[in-house]
Amino acid sequence: MKKLFCGILVLLLLFGTCGCEKSDAEKFKEEYESLNSEVNSSGKNYRKLEISKKNPFVYSSAEEIVKKIENNETFYVYFGSSYCPWCRSVMEKMIEVANEKNISKIYYVDIWEGDHKEILRDTYKLVDGKPEKTQEGGLFYDEILKYFDSVLSDYTLTDENGKTISVGEKRIFAPNFISVVDGKPTDLVEGISSKQKGSMDELTDEILEEEKQIFEDFFSGL
Repeated sequence: MKKLFCGILVLLLLFGTCGCEKSDAEKFKEEYESLNSEVNSSGKNYRKLEISKKNPFVYSSAEEIVKKIENNETFYVYFGSSYCPWCRSVMEKMIEVANEKNISKIYYVDIWEGDHKEILRDTYKLVDGKPEKTQEGGLFYDEILKYFDSVLSDYTLTDENGKTISVGEKRIFAPNFISVVDGKPTDLVEGISSKQKGSMDELTDEILEEEKQIFEDFFSGL
């Protein structure tokens, strides 16, 4: 009887331990939905999201993405943040299309911490009309810029007269969804509809349809 009891106890402990650990998909859902009742730094409510339990996101880092490129791997990567209003605008439709296309894995690199301190990217501001770096990007940011150079956009600032000034380097924006084939970036999309002018605009049927088309084209690339 004691042996039977001990055996049951061991099984309960084993299964209980395994059941407590959340998958990356569950963590992603929890992270993005946790802001549904929160207010952002501008005093506006975050866009409410319902993230599918079946989502393809795998938590990653700039270091891991650099290694995958250097190993000539083929994969999708998403640079963004749960705090990014534009990311939240496209996330539900992106997941829907990814599931329809049977995309099983998208590596997720969070560009921000919870306090909005940027930890991945260089940050600049204009001082006397000239760009000045105010924050150094993360340890592997230079490698990220180098390897993704062919698909990234220039990092520009706008002065008080509306003049656009380049800081002299490319930029990881959010959201950035990038496809990589054999270690080479092949495509980058933000997924944002041309009909959406503001990050908190209502997502009309027209906007959602354009988002869907963008991601259907994107996920046909690998």
